[in-house]
Amino acid sequence: MADKPDTENRSLSMMYGTYADVLFVLFPFLVICMQRLWDGDLYSVLLRPDLSIASAILAGLAIGKFVLGLVTERELGRFRERIVFFIALTLLLVMGPSLILILSILGGGDVPGFVAFVQPVLLIVAISLYTSAISITNLLTQGPGTGERRPEENEPPSGLHGARGRTAESLSIPPRTNL
Repeated sequence: MADKPDTENRSLSMMYGTYADVLFVLFPFLVICMQRLWDGDLYSVLLRPDLSIASAILAGLAIGKFVLGLVTERELGRFRERIVFFIALTLLLVMGPSLILILSILGGGDVPGFVAFVQPVLLIVAISLYTSAISITNLLTQGPGTGERRPEENEPPSGLHGARGRTAESLSIPPRTNL
């Protein structure tokens, strides 16, 4: 039970760090939005590629988090199909449409009205996928335990003492936690 507050604090810190990243990415676009509001041209924010650029940046960060978790953690090799699925999902739902919108908007011509609806939706999906990428990668690297440290590759399992066999400590099974 003593580990639960530590796990909650770690999860809370991870959440604050994740949303700090999102706010850091969105800050320049907020400045652009405020400038357009000052000029009385707020609606044009939704018809310019700014939100699609922010979506593409967050999608790229999400893909980077998935790949980083896959490359740095040997244990995640068994989850590679799931991670590749989330990478493909990010490419399909956010990165592709964002890049298409950026190119279409910058290509000239009249911008259709549905873009004012699609871009904010893409941004929300990108934020959701980025936060999910961090959560999933951290969840997979921590394993099903309560934040316990995983043993190193050549480190013997705790509770085994050579030829003497197992101790009573190694036979105890930790309680199952719901995620």
